[in-house]
Amino acid sequence: MTLIKSISGIRGTIGGTPEEGLNPLAIVKFVAAYATFIRKNTNATTNKIVVGRDARISGPMVKQVVLGTLTGMGFDVVDIDLATTPTTEYAVVQEKACGGIILTASHNPKQWNALKLLNEKGEFLNAAEGQQVLEIAEAESFVFADVDQLGKVIEDTTYNNKHIQSVLDLELVDVEAIRSAGFRVAIDCVNSVGGIVLPDLLSALGVKEIFKLHCAPHGNFAHNPEPLPENLTEISALMTQAKADVGFVVDPDVDRLAVVSENGDMFGEEYTLVAVSDYVLNHTPGNTVSNLSSSRALRDVTRAYGCEYNAAAVGEVNVVAKMKETHAVIGGEGNGGVIYPASHYGRDALVGIGLFLTHLAKKKMKVSELRASYPPYFISKQKVELTPDIDVDAILEKVKEKFAAYDITDIDGVKIDFPDKWVHLRKSNTEPIIRIYAEASTMADAEALGGELITIIQDMCH
Repeated sequence: MTLIKSISGIRGTIGGTPEEGLNPLAIVKFVAAYATFIRKNTNATTNKIVVGRDARISGPMVKQVVLGTLTGMGFDVVDIDLATTPTTEYAVVQEKACGGIILTASHNPKQWNALKLLNEKGEFLNAAEGQQVLEIAEAESFVFADVDQLGKVIEDTTYNNKHIQSVLDLELVDVEAIRSAGFRVAIDCVNSVGGIVLPDLLSALGVKEIFKLHCAPHGNFAHNPEPLPENLTEISALMTQAKADVGFVVDPDVDRLAVVSENGDMFGEEYTLVAVSDYVLNHTPGNTVSNLSSSRALRDVTRAYGCEYNAAAVGEVNVVAKMKETHAVIGGEGNGGVIYPASHYGRDALVGIGLFLTHLAKKKMKVSELRASYPPYFISKQKVELTPDIDVDAILEKVKEKFAAYDITDIDGVKIDFPDKWVHLRKSNTEPIIRIYAEASTMADAEALGGELITIIQDMCH
């Protein structure tokens, strides 16, 4: 059993003792701590907290404990039940709620679940706020409400449709252009909440022919739920069988979007954001943001429009902060996470689909042709394992010194920008390893650059 208490939420495997798994006792403690934090810090005038969940097998059990704990803490709960992560974020704002909890372990396998914690803006708590919640939980410094102050549960299952309508209402989503294009669209929703939402979204966007894979939301994921090429062989085959124009794959909570070309090739998760940004910048020029481990292609496309690209530390909350600071018109993460402020500040696959299909309709290209129009980059992801006694921070400092002649960013590990490639070193918070991401114009060059850094680090350890 595993229980990971981090500033971005509480996640764990279902079962186990109170300290070793995500079970009812652990859930009560962290939800009560979150409620205490919200009570102290919210500016919202309502007494509501929104709760949504993905379709995991453990979802109903976790939800019942969360609802009971929040009402026991004196909050009224808006239970939107099966809903995507971006839908829950959207609902917090619409309800003018004090906050929200999303019950999802994102791309983790089915035995996992998690509590993802939102503020009154429908955005994730930042590091300092997450730390406060952990401290309240550790000290168990929360007080439950007495009988006259108990909250109530308000069920509202209309938010998936409201969220879809908000996508249709976006100025840059052109439903008529999508309908006229007559797209044949394949989807893989990995037996979670995307199976409910994506068919409705696509129908609302005017798509007549939809080919569905794994759309029954029962939580027994048909394959590893992370939308990576090695997990997506079925939709790749379906594309050619169904003569589909484009394929969309989402993770269990529908905040990441992977696109599949008509020939079954992966568009590349990194390029979801690149393509959507190209479309947005063409109509509303402005700044863009992605994290340090995301492809340089976004920077290239942004500069082609005469606009400014900025990099943020890894993590959605960091990307959002940098987007607000630089007034970015579009941003996100290279894992298929599109953040479009005209909608809301959260990764949103529904928004991504609306913008991507409009872009494709207006370009009048095949998906493979659209992909070929962007700068070709390849990212290698490697890691070097170290012994626990090695000072990882000292190693990273030495690497910085060694490559001081190049452009270095150290807001999150060490990133070295060479003229034609880059490498990003980040230490893991949970184990003695350094993750090494490298990007170049060929996979061989990217792998070689990562390998070179591994050798340098190993030499420094001896």
